[in-house]
Formats: sequence, structure tokens, C-alpha cells
Amino acid sequence: MMWESPRELMNALEQEGYILDQDKGTTLFLALALHKPCLIEGPAGVGKTQLALALARSTGRRLIRLQCYEGLDLNKALYEWDYAKQLLRLQVGISGWEEIKENIYGPEFLLARPLLQTVLAEEPVILLIDELDKSDEEFESFLLELLAEFQVTIPEVGTFKAQNSPIVLLTSNNTRDLSEALRRRCVHLLLAYPDVEQEMRILAQRCPEVAAALIQDVCEFVAKIRKIPLRKLPSVSESMDFARALHILRQDSLDMQQLEGTLSILLKYPSDLAKLEDRLKAWQQEAARRTQA
Repeated sequence: MMWESPRELMNALEQEGYILDQDKGTTLFLALALHKPCLIEGPAGVGKTQLALALARSTGRRLIRLQCYEGLDLNKALYEWDYAKQLLRLQVGISGWEEIKENIYGPEFLLARPLLQTVLAEEPVILLIDELDKSDEEFESFLLELLAEFQVTIPEVGTFKAQNSPIVLLTSNNTRDLSEALRRRCVHLLLAYPDVEQEMRILAQRCPEVAAALIQDVCEFVAKIRKIPLRKLPSVSESMDFARALHILRQDSLDMQQLEGTLSILLKYPSDLAKLEDRLKAWQQEAARRTQA
């Protein structure tokens, strides 16, 4: 184990620009200490993938990433056969099915994809299975052997077991429910949008050129936006871009009357922008009434 306590892990991640609170830091620490896969769930934009990247940097381990999508199959995730190499082997001159099978269905004819690369790695690695909820249930079921035993089975060849226990992280945006069987094999870590104070710490670290007062204004403003029922809420990275944009425009504080052209950095859909613009008018009217009072 690389760290002696959750605090050491949290400090290591913070050095890589990623801030976790005590509760989530303890959960991740225990997943690593127990050599259990960690299922990281939460809405898009809360930093699930960034956590895996920061962990890879802090450990010095190679990151192997499998991006999931609808229709993902074993040929892209685990292995496929090197057909050109098999064809060359056949041309050597083999007679009889048994001899053919023994000669062209061996490990040397496998093209390793991310899952098999993880198991075959000679050094400890981190496997990130990103956005698992985008794959189908059949693929999810296939992962159970890997998650439980850190091994995979290829029918024609046999079972491959990892020589070095990998760190396995799975992410999900909760677009569909994952199976109980998969959840039982993982430690669960739920990430949500940070509160204002935590997001201020993140922006202060990642955007040191931006004034502290502007960072506070941006974080409070984004927190209000996230309470609006939008199609896509602004992510932490979009908060950082927004703060940098206002800094580039030489604004030391956030003025709701001077946001023209900047809101599209936070929101990506026209319907969301329209909702926010309506809400801005209401907020400005409230602020004017308070000033008059």
C-alpha cells in the first residue's frame, strides 16, 4: 500500500490538483487497501475521470483506459485474433484440425485490448473502465470475473491471471442501473458537485491567476445555476473556464449585467441559456429591490 492513511492519499491527490473531502478520501483509501475495484458514480462533470488521472499521476502507474459505448464487445475490450499472422502460419503447411487449432489459437496470435493488457502487464497498472453505463448488460456481466479475481478467460487459450493486482476504477453517469452482481464486487464512491467552499479551493489551486474575490463570486453564481432544472448543469471544469474568461476580460468581480457572451462557456444548450437569461433578469430585479430597500 502506497499510503498509510486517507489523509496521505488526499494530500497526494491534492498535489496533482485533485481535492477530495475526508469522507470520499477514506472510501477511496479503503478500496485501494482492500484491493477492491472502485465504482465511481455521479453526474457528468463532477470529476470521475479526473480522479483516475490524478491517481495515476500520484502513483506513477500506467493508466489503461477503456472507454465504454453502446455495442462495445470483447473484440474491442479484451482481445482479437491477429488474422494476418494466423494466415501466415497456415501457409507454412499444417494438416488436420487438431494441429491447426494448436498452431493458430495460441497466446502469440492474440492482439491484447485494454482488459487483457491490464492482466498481462508486467508492472502494476491502473485500469479505468470509463462510463460503464453506456455499455450493455452483456458486457457488464463479462466483467464480473475480472472484478472478482483479476483474471480473464479466453475459451481457445485458457485463463490469464494478473501477476500484479491492478487498481481498477469504474465510472458511471447513472444513465442506467448497474447490476447487483457488479456492485457487490466493488467499493462504491459517489461524487457530487462540490459545495461552494470546496469548489473555491479547487479553482484557487487550478486557476491561481484569478483573484480570490472573483473565484468566490463565480462559485456562488455557479452554485445558484446548478439549482435550476437544466438539461446539463455546469461542470467544475466549466466553472474554471468561466472564471478564467472573466479574468481575461479584466473583471475582478462578477457583475450580472456584464456577462454578455460569457454564459455559453458554462452552458452548452440553447434551451439552458434561455432559462438562465430569464433567471438572471429575476435575480437582477431582486438585487435592485434590495438596493432600494
